[in-house]
Amino acid sequence: MSITPTNTIEMLARVALPELIGAELERMIAAGEVMPGDKLNEATLAERLGVSRGPVREAFRSLEEIGLIRQEKNRGVFVRELTPTEAAEIFEIRAGLERLAAGRLANAPDKLALERLAEVLASMETALTQDDGEAYHRLNLRFHQVLVESAGNHSLAQLYGRLVKQIGLFRLQNYPRPEARARSLEDHRRIFEAIAEARCEDAMRITEQHVLASRKRMLDRTHNH
Repeated sequence: MSITPTNTIEMLARVALPELIGAELERMIAAGEVMPGDKLNEATLAERLGVSRGPVREAFRSLEEIGLIRQEKNRGVFVRELTPTEAAEIFEIRAGLERLAAGRLANAPDKLALERLAEVLASMETALTQDDGEAYHRLNLRFHQVLVESAGNHSLAQLYGRLVKQIGLFRLQNYPRPEARARSLEDHRRIFEAIAEARCEDAMRITEQHVLASRKRMLDRTHNH
């Protein structure tokens, strides 16, 4: 069979559509439009997105692979509910990954990466001053994302991205308290300074301690709740 432009476009559409649907579902989960434990109806989503049910089904499989949804036989598809134990385990892995990323970046500080981190840090300071918890939370995630992306290890960045999406399921249920923000900002300043000054061991230690401190606060909040 000869390949025509029309055939090529149709083929690309079939390949890309599940990815686009998956991205939209990820956005809905991150935005809290669907919450942990909510059931996802294949037919309803297909109608809402104006697609057939096949690509939605493929998107479900992809999201299950990265740990955002779970499929139960004879029951349906649900947004995953993360237990405190699962969240704590993810934080431990994140601490190791971010330690590695900080060490790699501090070993060879990159001017562009430092500029990006400084920009996010300045925005975090503004959000703290304005008592904007939602903005601070978003910028906090951005700081760590830039740190990992700048480390020059694609596999590390991919794994980290998957874990951040998973831990986001738990944060929807346990949003950080205001009193933790000032301590958090000071940690980020120390991480930035250690990287900028090429203090590799300090950068790794401070970053790891920062993530593990977040893990402890999460467990404390869960216990108190």
